[in-house]
Amino acid sequence: MSAPYKQLLVIDFETRWDKREYTLSKMTTEQYIRDPRFKAFGCCIKNYDVPGTVWVTHADLPDFFNTIDWSTTAVLAHNAQFDVAILSWVYGVKPCFIFDSLSMARALRGVEAGNSLAKLAAEYNLPPKGQGVHSTDGLVELPEEVEAELAEYCKHDTFLCEEVFKRLIKGYPPKELRLIDLTLKMFTNPILQLDQEMLTDAISEEATQRNALLQRLDVKEPDLASNPKFADLLSRLGVEPPIKVSKTTGERALALAKNDAHFQALLNSEREDVALLCEARLAVKSTLERTRAQRFLDIAQRGTLPVPLNYYGAHTGRWSASKGSGLNLQNLKRGSFLRKSIMAPEGYTLVVCDLSQIEPRVLAWLADYDALLDIFKSGKDAYAQFGAQMFGIPGLTKESHSDLRQSAKSALLGCGYGLGWASFATQLLTGFLGAPPTRYDKTFAKQLGVNAEFVNEFVSYEPFLQRMRGIPHTCTEPELTVHCVSAKKIIDKYRDAAQPVKTFWEMCDALIKRSLAEGRQYTHKCLTFEQNRIVLPSGLALRYPMLAAKPDENFRIQWSYGEDRKRLYGGKLTENIVQAVARCVMTDGMLRIQKRYPCVLTVHDEVVVLVPEAEVVDAENWVLAQMTVVPKYMPGIPLAADIGHAKRYGDAK
Repeated sequence: MSAPYKQLLVIDFETRWDKREYTLSKMTTEQYIRDPRFKAFGCCIKNYDVPGTVWVTHADLPDFFNTIDWSTTAVLAHNAQFDVAILSWVYGVKPCFIFDSLSMARALRGVEAGNSLAKLAAEYNLPPKGQGVHSTDGLVELPEEVEAELAEYCKHDTFLCEEVFKRLIKGYPPKELRLIDLTLKMFTNPILQLDQEMLTDAISEEATQRNALLQRLDVKEPDLASNPKFADLLSRLGVEPPIKVSKTTGERALALAKNDAHFQALLNSEREDVALLCEARLAVKSTLERTRAQRFLDIAQRGTLPVPLNYYGAHTGRWSASKGSGLNLQNLKRGSFLRKSIMAPEGYTLVVCDLSQIEPRVLAWLADYDALLDIFKSGKDAYAQFGAQMFGIPGLTKESHSDLRQSAKSALLGCGYGLGWASFATQLLTGFLGAPPTRYDKTFAKQLGVNAEFVNEFVSYEPFLQRMRGIPHTCTEPELTVHCVSAKKIIDKYRDAAQPVKTFWEMCDALIKRSLAEGRQYTHKCLTFEQNRIVLPSGLALRYPMLAAKPDENFRIQWSYGEDRKRLYGGKLTENIVQAVARCVMTDGMLRIQKRYPCVLTVHDEVVVLVPEAEVVDAENWVLAQMTVVPKYMPGIPLAADIGHAKRYGDAK
């Protein structure tokens, strides 16, 4: 990567704090820095790879920063989200490029490894991170001796940050550095605005509706929030409180969670009093939406919306919500008022582009599943065409066989990683991949081609019956049998239609032992399997440290890795690979877009781009083209994307 800067400064701020109420352990980064109490005691600044670190005290910081040409100056920090946000929000300084040793460490060492400056110093045999003798807790002004000690402490942290970076930067993929910069600028240079009036109205309306429901039922919030008290309310209505067996303890427990099949059945009960009681419980228990609405409103009152994302926050390299941000923009419901409250600033609009079926496309390409690739290349309804192939019904459409098309969609999106029929059946009862709860009946089973012979084979195999009886349900056993038999039929049909995918699972299963464990290098298309890792097209790797095998109770070898011993098998490895490669496709598109327009938010396979209103038509076409460029490392993969634009994020698609 040609350097987009003339000088690189290593920086580290030391700031005011108070353990009783004004501290990052009790506040988000955004709250802390935008608080009126915020004060930078000083900042250590060092030219990269040049001797000498300068401590600039609080009073001198504005003048010092004004001496620097930030259009040609990059910065490096450990947890740059914090330090660069201070530069930007407090001092109006916007460096041209941002490096972050914490983000790099996550990608190279793993998100679970622990990547604090202290741990990294120990890892690289550097002098240990310092510990100040004098505490600055609660201080607003610093005595000379305390500031002198703080300055030395800060200088040492700056030294450690630079030394850690020198070790991490060797061979680090340049485009991944650009992704770190892109991610941090979403937070440190916030552009998105929030609609205060909409948020205020939504919070008030939700409270009014919740209180009206409570009054109608003559119940109080604590009675609905408590499991025992809610069970007592059900009993008073003549309803037996649902019970499940805990997977962790093996003991019986009340099945009153939102996703419990038993609770879902009560929520959809034909008895209005029971359904309303369950609805009221959800309104009380579902604090996430109203808590986030209040957080959105609080942020809106302080300024624009910083987007708190961790680069390489997940094992597969995907983003995650920043820890302690109090805000997860990765799971905003489509159509929600929260999405609609996010707006472009005056004179701009938001172009939202979402890669279509990217994981099934990547899986089909990796597995040489040509029949599915042809379906994607056709540009027609992929779910209907796959359904026609899967169920052997030529010309199947959404209109002619809507239920079968939905099943084909579920299979295409959810069954490519070795999903078993019992898990599929369980998830259907509580809502598979975000869809409403579904229980298959005899009519649908007949559509699937379930016959007496298939049913008899199922019910005569005791392990199937044991698995079926372990599924939480509120229906009769014959109804559950029909549901499970149908789920198994769909899984069987998917696997029959997707033989290349099964072959890929088997290859991955074999490579766990041959390559990841024993170290024999193997290349498959854009992937290189090595000991404990798989090198990706990005140049980074999926990592499987401490990989070990252990026989289960049936003497079958089970692989696991990491300190928390996560299980690894062919289907799971396939899922990791597909998601990691899909992330490469996604981020390549984002980097192309970033050269012309700022990417201001990303959610899974979706990117939100800020464009001037006058350019929106051309920009939309251009963004779509950038997101669907076929990568050189994946020749022939058919990519597609959905795109739209609007002033409000929630209205764009």
